[in-house]
Amino acid sequence: MAISKLILCDQTVASLDTFDDSRFIYQRGLYFMKSGLIEAAFVFAAIVYASIILSDESLAQSPVREPIRLPGVVVDFGKQSVDLEATVCLDEGFLELVACAKGSKEHESIVSVVGRPMHIHTALLLLNVDNGNPAMRKLVGGEDERWVDIPPKGDRVEVFFVVKDSNGKTIERPVRDFVTREEKPLDGLGLPTSLSLTTNGKGKAFPEYFVFSGSILRDNGPGPRTYLADVSGHVLSIASFGDETLCLPNPESKRNATLTWRVNPKHLPKVGTKITLRLRPTKKHKAGVKK
Repeated sequence: MAISKLILCDQTVASLDTFDDSRFIYQRGLYFMKSGLIEAAFVFAAIVYASIILSDESLAQSPVREPIRLPGVVVDFGKQSVDLEATVCLDEGFLELVACAKGSKEHESIVSVVGRPMHIHTALLLLNVDNGNPAMRKLVGGEDERWVDIPPKGDRVEVFFVVKDSNGKTIERPVRDFVTREEKPLDGLGLPTSLSLTTNGKGKAFPEYFVFSGSILRDNGPGPRTYLADVSGHVLSIASFGDETLCLPNPESKRNATLTWRVNPKHLPKVGTKITLRLRPTKKHKAGVKK
């Protein structure tokens, strides 16, 4: 079996021992591998070891790749999922995120994750999931310039918490089991009318999937570009920040007075409990794109 080890480090990308027309294209410009050519577009802050099966013959003999492990992240090709090491950090209150990077926004997220957002992005790309863009405003037009709201786009990804049930059995629960909608007025303002956008008029249930928006790369002059979610810690966002790795399919306000989703602790383990946050791409269908 032809296997080569790819080493991505602080300064450069090490050589590949064997490379047989393997293609791995980071679509947001992080790095490219194609026909033996590796071009590092910006610097990784940690050493990542990834074993990649390369030859067509190897793929024929072993159609399912061995899992690839990054710090706090496991790419499981057999189950077509990405598992993230997570810790429960909130069991009550309003939410801006489902998951944040460790040491960032634990006070408004259900869990924090060990893996870097950039590595989570890379893991999804390894499963052939395509990123799009977060919700944003864009200046368009010539003489009549105006700002236009751009909705979030990207492949759909279902999100689960892997926890133990009352009998101690490990099970998957969809993340919507841990989120509920607040019906009471917020700060005396009541529920804003724009909230109808969050459920497309189909009731008050939490969305069944997230969108792989893919954050944003920011130029830093001649130096390597910055993956913004690595700075903000916005991994799985409920509120629309514009730099999150995954987001809800429709924009949500990030103003405290308009937050409407809060923690549902019924099935949630105690704060401090380590769990697995599982990302599972759905069939190829891009949210935000009409067929």
